[in-house]
Amino acid sequence: MPRELTEKDIEILKKCAPECGDLTCSGSGHMFHSILPPVSNHFSEDSDDFIERIGRLSNDELSYLTDRIEKGEESMGCLAVEDIEAFLHLIHDRLGEDVAKKVLSAYESGYECNR
Repeated sequence: MPRELTEKDIEILKKCAPECGDLTCSGSGHMFHSILPPVSNHFSEDSDDFIERIGRLSNDELSYLTDRIEKGEESMGCLAVEDIEAFLHLIHDRLGEDVAKKVLSAYESGYECNR
């Protein structure tokens, strides 16, 4: 379900992608509706860059993202498999196995791409 990014979402997006000046997808011309897809698809050069960017987030910010994922408000459907795997490893290492399992379950349930 597309959502409008909140101030907190925008802060997190800008922390991961400081070069993000515009909240519009260059490919579709639509506003971003999630944080992870633009970081993965528009700003990261590869999965190492993606995880370095996401790794800048505090545990509280990562928890916020995982909560949005569990509620179906944050999309992972557009992310490359390598980025999903790296993200799950980061979540496992920083927030624990239970949270990583919940995020994997949400991903496998097939939430649509909400850029």
